[in-house]
Amino acid sequence: MAHQLTAKQFSSFQKDLDGISKRTMEEHYKLYQGYINKYNEITTKLQALTADDYKAANPTYSLVRELKVELARAIGGVKNHELYFNHLGGKGGMPSAALTSQIEKGFGLYDKWLADFKATGAAARGWAFLAWDREYNRLFNMIGDEQFSFPVWNATPILAMDVFEHAFFIDFGAAKAAYIEKFFANLDWSDVEKRFAEAKK
Repeated sequence: MAHQLTAKQFSSFQKDLDGISKRTMEEHYKLYQGYINKYNEITTKLQALTADDYKAANPTYSLVRELKVELARAIGGVKNHELYFNHLGGKGGMPSAALTSQIEKGFGLYDKWLADFKATGAAARGWAFLAWDREYNRLFNMIGDEQFSFPVWNATPILAMDVFEHAFFIDFGAAKAAYIEKFFANLDWSDVEKRFAEAKK
């Protein structure tokens, strides 16, 4: 039987966010639900592949290739949005001393990291991530231009900022930088810190 997902509920949708409207959140949730639905549809289609489908697999065009590529995009769309929605609903401010210390080890000053992360978001076509690299034992900021373009081996995203237009256009128009400021005003650092602790284990 194909593995199926159910859309999760997030506490950020029960709060009045600073500058990010309920309409934006509701429309954004519909997109997340769409990724859930497509994941379920694709996994069902993968279960129905035949021996002939497998024999016909090739990198130019094949049903196997199409389903596998779109499955990766759907999974990314689900996981990235779940990370992002869990971050919202906080009061911004500063992270804990432990996380701040780790940021300073990698970037020198917290403000330097913050400027770098905001610029990463401004430069990204889709996502900006703060990730813990278990191999290099450090934090780094990373662009993910597509739902499935982040993966850096042995690195775990602990902070995700959606910078696709759908995340901000209703409230901010083309003013992406203003949205990024409001993202940080609504950031729940406790969620990021929990993910950081888990990633370091």
